[in-house]
Amino acid sequence: MRALIIGDTGGIGEALRDRLERGGHEVLGLSRARDGFDISEEAKIEAVISGLDGTFDMVVIASGILGTPEKSLATLKADEMMRLFAVNAMGPALVMKHVTRLLPKDSRAHLAVLSARVGSIGDNYLGGWYSYRASKAALNQLVRTASIELRRKFPELVVAALHPGTVATAFTSNYTMDKVSPDEAAERLLSVLQGLTPEQSGGFWDYSGKSVEW
Repeated sequence: MRALIIGDTGGIGEALRDRLERGGHEVLGLSRARDGFDISEEAKIEAVISGLDGTFDMVVIASGILGTPEKSLATLKADEMMRLFAVNAMGPALVMKHVTRLLPKDSRAHLAVLSARVGSIGDNYLGGWYSYRASKAALNQLVRTASIELRRKFPELVVAALHPGTVATAFTSNYTMDKVSPDEAAERLLSVLQGLTPEQSGGFWDYSGKSVEW
């Protein structure tokens, strides 16, 4: 299998790359820090992806930012909301736009984006985290919509939004809830992703393989 990991220098992205490589798979990683792959700038996305050859059986977009979670409407800031939407929703959508040319048309492939349960509208009982929740909800809609279009061209493709759970990375360093290691998170996510079929494309799944409501 040949895989492409977007954001492979982040905690989960790096763990996904390492686990796939240990499994004997060929893995290419792209990151802003190492490759200048800034997903908030389409010109940079297009420039890097246009230089890639061949096809990838798996593409995982493991990028994202948390920002400063708001506790109330009074703390909302327009520039912070725009920043989160640019990185968490627009960026992955633009990556999907350009990466589709690298997907095989007649064989099984997986295209996954890391989302978050807090992006679920139906599962929101606590409120707060306005910008992060909304950016992930937007991402989920983009993934769902892309899956419908891509099914026509890539009948064996599985497109999925994945909730990794709370993972011990720099992303969650300020939070005291129970966390799993990046390696364990990567193992669980890959198991879920590789177990999905084209009939399940367009879904939102957690690390245990359970469907998450929109």
